Amino acid sequence: MNALLRSRIAAIGLAAAALFGAPAQALEEVPFVTSPDNVTLEMLRIAQVGPQDRVIDLGSGDGRIVIVAAQRFGASGLGVEIVPDLVRQSQENARIAGVAERAQFRVEDIFQTDLSGASVITMYLLPDVNLALRPRLLALKPGTRIVSHDWDMGDWKPDQTTVLPVPDKKVGLDKTSKVQLWTVPAQVDGLWCGAGMLQGTQFAVQQKFQEFTATMTRGQRVRSYEGRIQGDTLHSLPGARTQMQLRLQGDQLVLAQADGALGLLKGAALTRANGAGCAD
Repeated sequence: MNALLRSRIAAIGLAAAALFGAPAQALEEVPFVTSPDNVTLEMLRIAQVGPQDRVIDLGSGDGRIVIVAAQRFGASGLGVEIVPDLVRQSQENARIAGVAERAQFRVEDIFQTDLSGASVITMYLLPDVNLALRPRLLALKPGTRIVSHDWDMGDWKPDQTTVLPVPDKKVGLDKTSKVQLWTVPAQVDGLWCGAGMLQGTQFAVQQKFQEFTATMTRGQRVRSYEGRIQGDTLHSLPGARTQMQLRLQGDQLVLAQADGALGLLKGAALTRANGAGCAD
């Protein structure tokens, strides 16, 4: 994973330039940089990678992330790399490690890669490239885990961050590496209308990435909520006066848990409004 490579960066620079409207020119050459072993392991640990996962590593370099994911964590994976020599090296490394069937590599532009089959995506790319990829990452299945070495996602704040010592680090002045994790949140912004036991209820959600505020209106009663979205589930913030949990199931928000009288409506659902309001 973990490589900022001359020819790859040139290709990424052109794609990022197109997305951001910048001049179509290759980025300045940068050296080939690999993630140290402790960083590689932490990236897979923080994402809780296991045998059920498929890892896609964007800019896979010598293949170490995908190989370690297969060898140490039992996952399957794909490394995407634009430099053919590195792909050949990765394939040979996977063969030597005995995981060639579960650790695959191909020459491909990361902006053309189909990400839909991944449960975990790992990256060691430049900040502007992360931002260029961000819309595609946010469109993935809720619960998909995204892990980046060092670079962030702008105003999409990470769910977890680990800082590790890297005494021999060749990039930057600090001898540390930052590993950051994001979990793709369900897209629930907008108005939701109650059905069945929640008939007559309106639930208006304002979402910013994995954070939300909401207002539930039922007759003259109005309740306000704020919380976080973890994959497909909305949780009230700890310590809030009223605790509530809603889960996105298909095109419905289903009440999974709540305090007080609202808890008696467990299993009731809200459906996204078709227009500006809810039908009576």
